[in-house]
Amino acid sequence: MSGEELFDVVDEHDRVIGTRPRSEVHRLNLFHRAAHVLVFNAAGKLFLQKRSLTKDCSPGLWDSSCAGHLESGEDYDSCARRELAEELGIAGEPALEKLFKIDAAPETSYEFAWVYRTVHEGPFRLDAQEIDEGRWFTPARLDAWIASAPRDLTPVFRRLWARLREA
Repeated sequence: MSGEELFDVVDEHDRVIGTRPRSEVHRLNLFHRAAHVLVFNAAGKLFLQKRSLTKDCSPGLWDSSCAGHLESGEDYDSCARRELAEELGIAGEPALEKLFKIDAAPETSYEFAWVYRTVHEGPFRLDAQEIDEGRWFTPARLDAWIASAPRDLTPVFRRLWARLREA
């Protein structure tokens, strides 16, 4: 498929071992890389996006403020900044705090993912191809939502939220 994104395929230690098209990486459940950014406001609320129904993974589910796959040769930090610009319209050099890394597993769609935090008040320019809507949530509201309706949120977001709340 021409024009298809190329991802670095990595081993169980997140070392690059090859490059494959996106569709193959997902179809074959190969380890690859992603970055997630959690955008908080000054009041401590977290902005979440509802994934577009046209997405190939987790359509219509609520997810991190923004997230995306690393392109072949791209590093985690560059991907986080690119996704902020593409999905939320946050350009420039926003301050990013690198929080923690999640290991590849079935619930992460076989992605190693670095999770970042930034502060921004909005407004955002949402990418309509990627995002159906976005909203601010208090941490307590998110905890209650995950407890009562976990399937409304992506498995990877639930995993990273649990890790963040443990810290």
